[in-house]
Amino acid sequence: MNEFHENLWAPWRLDYVQGLADDKRPPCFLCDYAAQPNDDASNLVVARRESAFIIMNRFPYTNGHLLIAPLAHKADLVDLSDDEMTHLWHLTRDAKSLLAKVLKPDGFNIGINFGRCAGAGLPGHLHIHIVPRWSGDTNFMSVAGDVRVIPQALDKLCTLLRAASQ
Repeated sequence: MNEFHENLWAPWRLDYVQGLADDKRPPCFLCDYAAQPNDDASNLVVARRESAFIIMNRFPYTNGHLLIAPLAHKADLVDLSDDEMTHLWHLTRDAKSLLAKVLKPDGFNIGINFGRCAGAGLPGHLHIHIVPRWSGDTNFMSVAGDVRVIPQALDKLCTLLRAASQ
């Protein structure tokens, strides 16, 4: 056994891990952010539109991982009005274009998780994940160490995305 180990620091993960068991946390951070437009910069909200908004994922799978969510607390696609559905998908399209412009990835994963068993960390508030991908971005770190390397600070990227979305 190798007695020398290198540490990979990911201090932002502690909030997530501790929050999993915290009964005092707000029931829905997306609703909190939707109700606080004056705090968009600190909440990492990239853009908001009539009935939906784009936020940075604080616990990203890769650099630029965004969430697109309706402003209203709705759990499923069938709960959305036609207008809300249209706005949600238009904003998803716009977020993908924004990431393409700013980060220039080679591809994207876009998806929705319904239910905890499907990976939904917040099953009560529908949200779409957009994950930019680059050729070769899956490497030994995630395979061997179950670790993700995020090469850019969230607040720095959020500033770039907010500026580019104007």
